[in-house]
Amino acid sequence: MRRTVLSITLLLTLFLVQNAYAELTKLADDVYAYVGSKDASPKHSFAANAGIVIGRDGVLVVDTLISAKEGERFLADIRKVTAKPIKYVVNTHTHLDHALGNCVFAKVGATIISHESDRAALATQGERILQHAGNYGLSAEDMAGTKVVVPSLAFSDQMLIDLGGEEVRLVRTAPSHTAGSLVVYLPKEKLLFSGDILFTDFHPFLADGDFPGWNRTLDNLLAMDIEKIVPGHGPLSTKKDLREMKAYLAQFDATASRLAAKGETADSITAVLLKELPKRSMGEWMVKYNVTARYAKKYPGEGQP
Repeated sequence: MRRTVLSITLLLTLFLVQNAYAELTKLADDVYAYVGSKDASPKHSFAANAGIVIGRDGVLVVDTLISAKEGERFLADIRKVTAKPIKYVVNTHTHLDHALGNCVFAKVGATIISHESDRAALATQGERILQHAGNYGLSAEDMAGTKVVVPSLAFSDQMLIDLGGEEVRLVRTAPSHTAGSLVVYLPKEKLLFSGDILFTDFHPFLADGDFPGWNRTLDNLLAMDIEKIVPGHGPLSTKKDLREMKAYLAQFDATASRLAAKGETADSITAVLLKELPKRSMGEWMVKYNVTARYAKKYPGEGQP
């Protein structure tokens, strides 16, 4: 009986540990982030990463997660680290899992920043996405209190923010994961927030991607002085993961294009890709979504959506 109770207790503990939301991890002096969550459920932002940079004058937030609830969780974790005012929010891009928590930070007076292309995308598509959140596996309860807040400040190529003793550079090289995907670079720490330009150990979302621009962007990042990378999804990364991302994109595109041109179905293309692509532990469902969005509808075959 005692052994049974211990076993149940152990299983319950493991369940709670595996399903608990991780708190912010310290990556450098005054730099913290969520990295490597194993809960990729929609209500937990599909395991999106987010972080903060703390300067003498205030805090810069990188991405805001998928909802007001998620944004409030993030804000509560930030307040465990610092009481300084949150001056800026940077959206690395404006997909829902990175930007629908903006409403929480707008309430505390933060200026929200993005690239001009993704600002326009959120302005035109945000309300429709929020109204159809159920299509992404999100319930009305998950999205309670969430409002679309479009960035009030936007730029085209680069932007420098001085937080007081902490220089933050925002860089957008070319259209990549989205038209306006950008990175947040901290030269002093040699640390980068890549947003969804990089997915590590997680099959990437490719439907909106510009592959030639994505490759140019990855080459640009590989040329930068970087030691640590917070990817859009996945664990703390390095330049090795940038190179693997570049190879993944090339292999996915070559294989899917070849099979789609032969009239293969979405299911058969997906099966081949899952067999041939480098193994990634999360986001396997994304492969078929990408095939359907980018290739199958170009070359309609029997059984395709």
